[in-house]
Amino acid sequence: MNMADRIQYLRKTKGMSQEELADKVGVSRQAVSKWESEQSTPDLEKIIIMSDFFGVTTDYILKGIEPVENKELKNRQITSRVLYISSTAFVVIGLFCAFGGWYEEQTMEAVWGSMIIQAVGITGYFIGKLLSIEKAPFYVDWLNIIGIAFMPVSMLAGYISIIFFKQGWISPYPIGIVHTFIFGLAFIMVCVISFIYIKNRKK
Repeated sequence: MNMADRIQYLRKTKGMSQEELADKVGVSRQAVSKWESEQSTPDLEKIIIMSDFFGVTTDYILKGIEPVENKELKNRQITSRVLYISSTAFVVIGLFCAFGGWYEEQTMEAVWGSMIIQAVGITGYFIGKLLSIEKAPFYVDWLNIIGIAFMPVSMLAGYISIIFFKQGWISPYPIGIVHTFIFGLAFIMVCVISFIYIKNRKK
């Protein structure tokens, strides 16, 4: 990893855009872009400002020499990434367990058990956030939101279809044309709104 890579890594670890880093350091966005693409290098004054802001030594930015604390931080970040990915896996597993349990038994007990699996995944996600200053990847945030929302949206759509159309089930996945149609509209809205929200938050 060269200096350009280290500057980019530190910026992304903070979840910052090139423009935000430029504002902190007192240069233009183009200057930061050139640093990260190896077209130019920052002067010593800017390196000192970045080292203070990112909480690293100037030796790390210039030469990649890491103090012991930075190595520990990296280990925490690796752990948090594992937790981020496993949280999404638990959310998806919980979803499929709910589908299978409902298909076999049509009881809410099977659904509650699956929600516990999802809760374990979300707990892992928040532990990952506590361990690392690095933001979760976009796909982790988005998949977790829509994975958690799937069953409640389906149940709500089932409830609406029963109340207004006298058909359907309050189930973890849509059953029947009316239930599926209402669920489809509501779930697309959830997907789009969550996508826009997460995109804007990560800018």
